[in-house]
Amino acid sequence: MNAPTRIDIAADVFIHEDDLAEQFIRSSGPGGQNVNKVATAVQLRFDAANARGLPERVRDRVIALAGQRATKDGVIVIEADRFRTQERNRADARERLTALVAKAAEPPPPPRKKTRPSKGAVERRLKSKAGRSTVKKLRGKIGED
Repeated sequence: MNAPTRIDIAADVFIHEDDLAEQFIRSSGPGGQNVNKVATAVQLRFDAANARGLPERVRDRVIALAGQRATKDGVIVIEADRFRTQERNRADARERLTALVAKAAEPPPPPRKKTRPSKGAVERRLKSKAGRSTVKKLRGKIGED
């Protein structure tokens, strides 16, 4: 018996085929009678909360990145109906899921290094503020002398 196939994303990140569920639904948009007769759109469901191939940090990030596409139970639902054939929509849905998981698997950016403005920059800023203040004071009403 063959082992379940999987989609490799990174070194320790992959998606098992068993964690994916596909349902074909009727598509909207262009296509004439084809749209009304054939279920070409794909609804791909990925149970990210219980996925075996995702480390904990990737699992949390992929659910956060999915936003409204993720349910409360941690299932990510991707609908693909760009194309007129089931095969192309199926491939499109899988590519979009793979891209989402790959983005979640990226290492976090390095922390921001705090910097301070130079003494000259502070002096220039204060000088320009003082200049603007003087200009605005000169715009006021002239008092009686």
